[in-house]
Amino acid sequence: MKVYKPEWQCTFSVNEGAEESANWKERVAWRLRALADRLDGVGRTLKVHCNVTPQVSQEEVDTCLGKGFEVTQQLLTQLAHQQACEDVMRNAKADLFEENHQH
Repeated sequence: MKVYKPEWQCTFSVNEGAEESANWKERVAWRLRALADRLDGVGRTLKVHCNVTPQVSQEEVDTCLGKGFEVTQQLLTQLAHQQACEDVMRNAKADLFEENHQH
């Protein structure tokens, strides 16, 4: 009886700048990205590298990236809500947050 074994591989990386081993073209590209970020004044440029074997469609990769960013949005919204609640509590009940609070 023949045994079939599925094999797959997925590498995924996100960079915000040139790696130390980058060649001159990559370094120039990152300098241009940094310049564009400064000109825009907001946001940040990320480079996503995804290598999947067996190959999946670009549409499937895009769908996965979109879902990942949706989760990121939800997490950041949750953190912002928590921070807003803490800020209100610090304002309303500052004595609870004093460093040298005596019991």
